[in-house]
Amino acid sequence: MKSPRPLFAILVIGILATTASAWATVSDDELERERLARIAAEIEQVQVMVGQAEQSAPTGQRVKFRYDWLQRDLEMLRQGITTHIDAPRQPRPVAPLRGDYRQ
Repeated sequence: MKSPRPLFAILVIGILATTASAWATVSDDELERERLARIAAEIEQVQVMVGQAEQSAPTGQRVKFRYDWLQRDLEMLRQGITTHIDAPRQPRPVAPLRGDYRQ
């Protein structure tokens, strides 16, 4: 009976080659968008936690934490990332200039 090791090695090499080629087809732009989308989702989760912290914040403190400022800044970050993700990646067509303005 033959050893299954050569067959296993061929199978592993085939899987690795397929995985590597799949990663190679994903462009850097797509990878960046995916990572930025993940960051935007994480910021959204942080916003939820900040809201919860604000609800349970003690009252009557002499110096209060400005949760509203933090929420505004987090929203600005999230919106900036989302705007970048949603922006078209191809240059917009520009109408050609006429060039001759004399009649």
